[in-house]
Amino acid sequence: MSVLSPLMLLLLLLVPLLAAAYVWLLRRRRKYAVRYSSLSLIREALPRRARWRQHLPFALFLLGIAGLLAAAARPVALVEVPLSRTTIILALDVSRSMCATDVSPNRLAVAQEAALAFIEDQAEGTQMGLVAFADFAELVVPPTADREALQQAVANLTTALGTAIGSATLKAIDAIAEVNPDVAPSGVPLGGVETQNEPLEGYQPDIIVLLTDGANSRGPLPVDAAQQAADRGLRIYTIGFGTTNPGQMVCTQAQMGSSSFGGGFGGGFGGGGFRRFLRIDEETLQTVAEITGGEYYRAESAEQLVEVFLNLPAQIVLQEMAVEISVAFAAVGGVLATAGVALSLWWRRYP
Repeated sequence: MSVLSPLMLLLLLLVPLLAAAYVWLLRRRRKYAVRYSSLSLIREALPRRARWRQHLPFALFLLGIAGLLAAAARPVALVEVPLSRTTIILALDVSRSMCATDVSPNRLAVAQEAALAFIEDQAEGTQMGLVAFADFAELVVPPTADREALQQAVANLTTALGTAIGSATLKAIDAIAEVNPDVAPSGVPLGGVETQNEPLEGYQPDIIVLLTDGANSRGPLPVDAAQQAADRGLRIYTIGFGTTNPGQMVCTQAQMGSSSFGGGFGGGFGGGGFRRFLRIDEETLQTVAEITGGEYYRAESAEQLVEVFLNLPAQIVLQEMAVEISVAFAAVGGVLATAGVALSLWWRRYP
């Protein structure tokens, strides 16, 4: 515990001075008191609790004064509280392989349902953003507390060719940088950026949740992008979704879309080289999570995926905050001082 006005602590010197004055007055009263031939008779005549009744009111009053004087120094206590400026960026793979039917009806439909449940499960006021990625990454919804806008965007996702995991990570970093002045955009040297607040020890309150069913096929390497996130204190929670036997790829008309998620994706399912990207690159996803301080999850069914989403960290990060507790000291001091005065007046009624 510390104080905001340390000089006011000098007022606490009044407490021992008041105690000394009290003792002096007692001795002075005894000096001029009437002398009896036998003090033992007087002591026997007094009630047993007379002595502590005599001193307790002043002791309470003195403690109350001490509490009030301590409150004047504005004491503060450090408490751990969850940061209220949490932002979660949900990066979803919408590559054509997400139409695989090994998870019924297909991977994308199941991922959409799990993402919708995740959005609904967030605490009121939590900002979330949506990044969709295939052959490139796009910020579909900037960080917002509007759940309806997020849910509508997730429900309207469409597929395309390619899997740009690294690009999605960088796009997520940039989205967080737009709302958190302590996070520099991707590609910007950290030494040349002035942040608004003092850097946090450990992690930023913001996280990235990245779901994919394959391996990076273009764009920056996921590990390089993850290092940029780690340098900025951003954690990435990666999810590998799908079985080892993808089966047929059957997209609905809505999932195929006419222009995908705004970028004009097109083309067919690809040739033989496309098949090698259907396998989840678990090693890379684990490395990305480890570099950034996040965690890697594996899900092979709809139930497992929903469980993964709902088990992601609810409280992202805690920070130590100095909370002034002057009111508590003043309240306790006031109660004690009042109790001392009240007891003194009450007990004085009786001889």
